[in-house]
Amino acid sequence: MNSATRPTQDTASAPAHDRVYRTLRTRIMHGEITPGAALTLRGIGGEFGVSMTPAREAVRRLAAEGALFLSSSGRVTTPELTNERIEELAALRALLEVELASRALPRAHMALIDRLQTINSNVAEMVSKRDAVGYIRTNLEFHRTLYLRAQAPAMLAMAETVWLQLGPTMRALYGRLRRTDPPQNHRLIIAALKAGDEPGLRLAVRSDVTQGLRLLAG
Repeated sequence: MNSATRPTQDTASAPAHDRVYRTLRTRIMHGEITPGAALTLRGIGGEFGVSMTPAREAVRRLAAEGALFLSSSGRVTTPELTNERIEELAALRALLEVELASRALPRAHMALIDRLQTINSNVAEMVSKRDAVGYIRTNLEFHRTLYLRAQAPAMLAMAETVWLQLGPTMRALYGRLRRTDPPQNHRLIIAALKAGDEPGLRLAVRSDVTQGLRLLAG
C-alpha cells in the first residue's frame, strides 16, 4: 500500500464515512479500480470495519463527484466513459490545467523545478516497472506539485474532480498504450519552466493532458 492510501493518524480519527470516502477516492483517482467494476456496500463496510451507513454516505459523496455510478437498484460501479465523455473531460483538463500552469509559472523557482525533475524520475521508474497504478499516481503528483504553485485552490479542486472521474479510464488507457518511455511532454514542461517560456509551457501541458485520452477516445 502506498503512502497515498495508507491511513494516517488524521484519517484514522476522522468520521468513519470520511475515512472510507478518502481512501476510495484515492483508489479510484489512481486507477486501482477498473472501469465498470462493481462495488457493494457490504463489501466496503467489511473492508473498513464500518456499518452500512458510513459506507453508503461515502458512496453517495463519490457518486456526486462522478467517481461512482449509483443505479436506481442500488448497484454501485465505476463509470465506463463514452468517447464523447472522454473528449469532454480531455477538453476540461486542457482548459483548467493550462491555466493552472500559466499561473504557476511566475512562482516556478528552482526548488520547484528540482522537485518536478525528481518526481519525473519516479514516473520513469514506474513506466519501466510497467506499474500502471504507480504511473498514474506519480504522474498526478507531477501535475499537482506544479499546480499548487498557481495558488488557485478552487481551480485545482475542479481539476482533481476531473482526474477522479478519469481514474479508471486512465488505467485502461495505460494498458492500451503499453507505454515503455516516460512522458516526453514532462521534459518539455520542465524546460519551459526553466526558460520562463509561457507559450511553450501552455503547449506542453495541453499536449500532455490530452494526447493519450484522445487516443483512447479515437
